[in-house]
Amino acid sequence: MTSKVPLLNRITHYIVRRKGKQMRPMFVFLVAKMVSNGNFTEKTYRGASLIELIHTGSLVHDDVVDDSNKRRGFFSINALWKNKIAVLVGDYLFSKSLLLSVDHDDFDLLKLISVVLKDMSEGELLQIEKARQLDITEDIYFDIIRQKTATLIAACCAIGAASVGSSKEEIEKMHHFGEIIGTAFQMKDDLFDYTDEKIGKPTGIDIKEQKMTLPLIYTLNNCSEDKKKWLINSVKKYNKDKGRVKEVIAFVKESGGIEYTTKKMKEYQNKALEILNVYPNSPYKESLVTMVNYVIERKK
Repeated sequence: MTSKVPLLNRITHYIVRRKGKQMRPMFVFLVAKMVSNGNFTEKTYRGASLIELIHTGSLVHDDVVDDSNKRRGFFSINALWKNKIAVLVGDYLFSKSLLLSVDHDDFDLLKLISVVLKDMSEGELLQIEKARQLDITEDIYFDIIRQKTATLIAACCAIGAASVGSSKEEIEKMHHFGEIIGTAFQMKDDLFDYTDEKIGKPTGIDIKEQKMTLPLIYTLNNCSEDKKKWLINSVKKYNKDKGRVKEVIAFVKESGGIEYTTKKMKEYQNKALEILNVYPNSPYKESLVTMVNYVIERKK
């Protein structure tokens, strides 16, 4: 990540010191080892690196899009260096990721990661469009999260398989596996918006940002016309009113939105575990099973 620009080096140093759980590169390594009986190559390391570069760049851009001043308990890049610099830093991280593939002729990885960049942009724009209209169906919701969240975890798993020379069918199977996990991951994030536990972000933040999450969509589709109007009005016009947001959260809970989302999330968890079942037992497979369960059971 080193550059000839001192400002850029200062910012990237700040980012590296505050790295997160690095869950996505773990998927790259564990899938690579599971499908190849414990083998992995320099290409696997490059795959894990380019995934982390893309993920970090997307978080820098997300904080600009969401006008967020905090990330993992620290000031975000845009809070410290303003939006213009944050956007350029995100672009730099994306370009470093693409160059890492090109410089080593990893064109199969380049194709997988280019799809991720396209999907994430489309998913974010689709979500913004639908938040304005509040006419989102469950199918559209799953389209948005497939593009916004699941696409990157799908690429992690596909890149892991591709880095050890797996067949096209195996790479596609692992891509599907990652997509399922990524979808479950986002549903778990949706549920955090309705939790009473301290998780590092305030409750009701998705409602304040007019993000249509699965508990809310289920409630809108399964309540009376009067309540539907009240809910839409609350999210459109009173989303900054703390009292009203609390009422919305309480109504979603009463209407079964939490139970429905939890049930759907567990269906996806089981689908992911079924895919792993066909592989022989190994420490890598066991670790992937643990990762799938962690996505569902995590507390933040």
